[in-house]
Amino acid sequence: MSEANWRPRASLDTLRARAELNAKLRDFFARRGVLEVSTPILSSAATVDPHIHSWVAQSSILGQRWLQTSPEFAMKRLLAAGSGPIYQVCPVFREDELGRLHNPEFTMLEWYRPGYDHHQLMDEVESLVTALVPDGMLSGRAERLSYRDAMLREAGIDPFVTSAEGLCACLLEWGIPVPPNVTDEESNNPDFWLDLLMALKVGPNLGQSGLTFIYDYPCSQAALARIRLDKPPVAERFELYWQGVELANGFHELSDADEQRRRFESDQSLRRSRGLSVPPMDQRLLEALVTGLPDCSGVAMGLDRLLMLALGLTTVEETLAFPIDRA
Repeated sequence: MSEANWRPRASLDTLRARAELNAKLRDFFARRGVLEVSTPILSSAATVDPHIHSWVAQSSILGQRWLQTSPEFAMKRLLAAGSGPIYQVCPVFREDELGRLHNPEFTMLEWYRPGYDHHQLMDEVESLVTALVPDGMLSGRAERLSYRDAMLREAGIDPFVTSAEGLCACLLEWGIPVPPNVTDEESNNPDFWLDLLMALKVGPNLGQSGLTFIYDYPCSQAALARIRLDKPPVAERFELYWQGVELANGFHELSDADEQRRRFESDQSLRRSRGLSVPPMDQRLLEALVTGLPDCSGVAMGLDRLLMLALGLTTVEETLAFPIDRA
């Protein structure tokens, strides 16, 4: 093993900056009466989201277990048990995510606010990020755009009425090539093209002069968010962008156990049709929802990405003591 491979990737100054960031965020939540909690990294259930892939751990005693992709399900069980506002800083794991903005193991900050809707939580996210980054990096209030307005401004399309064919044409008009080996299912799915437009055209232009929140997503992208019956209906979900990078994903949380089960079953069916592994849905979460999840909003933030941008670094691995190739 070469000397280069045993040394940390992050500089000591960066590691000190990470420690300072962690101290600031703990002080932020302590002053606001938000309880720090710790939940298991290893679970008997996993996310069934077809876009997120869990790492499997095999035990001779316990059988299969899954490394968490987020602490969300366990934290919602705490909320249902009466915890009140809570947060957690923890490692999470996602298979097949590697690149400038991705490491298969990364650090997530997740927190939940009973009694908040997604707009109130956006206010708190803005306050936290402002407190964590160096003075002068952010000026003025964060920009807030609906998903529709962001797509209209940056790509010239209305995402709620444009067909899959029209979205594909828009992609080509902006000089973005269609990926190879697109399946028929993907080709006919507007969300496939919307995700590409957001990743390659819209997102990189967001948050260039400060923070930008995108909110009220198509219902088909609701994930674990509530649906509001506007015309058209929208998912009460938001994302935060800074310097063209997605930093956070938040929801006015779904609390209906029957609807949550239906979404889990739909995701499992989609994974099965794509030939993906189908982990078990989290039955304990569903039981907690039946008992009653308080009206709340929650958000997950990638701390490695935030630190990268705050320090002017190029890749998330520069913020890590030992990224995956040195772990």
